Amino acid sequence: MPNLPINKKIILFDGVCNLCNNSVLKVIKYDKKNVFLFTAIQSEKGKEIVNHLGIDVSNIDSIILYEPGVSYDIKSTAALKIMNEFSGFWKLTQLFWIFPESFRNYIYDYIAKNRYKWFGKKESCMIPTQELKNKFLN
Repeated sequence: MPNLPINKKIILFDGVCNLCNNSVLKVIKYDKKNVFLFTAIQSEKGKEIVNHLGIDVSNIDSIILYEPGVSYDIKSTAALKIMNEFSGFWKLTQLFWIFPESFRNYIYDYIAKNRYKWFGKKESCMIPTQELKNKFLN
């Protein structure tokens, strides 16, 4: 797919979900190696990437971790791969790989299904501050 930076992993997230937006801010905080870029699934760039990958987001309620030219992952696998890039206590999250993907995704789906009820929802996608703009695709 043209016009995507090379050597970056792209996280596509639900731009109106408070939990998702807070998670993006956490990833930015712990992304010391500057590995990730972000775009809301609802954004033009997000829709372009989702269409390029052939993902039906009405059937997959998930974050998407896309490494252009390599692969993409969803749900718990995407979350664990993201956390694998962090150091310190985050390395402990790698213990979750011992669980089968179906079990991990069952937990992921339960949280995803209830995220608006538990954490709330915005009327529109988050607009990054000036200092964070370089972490988001336009």
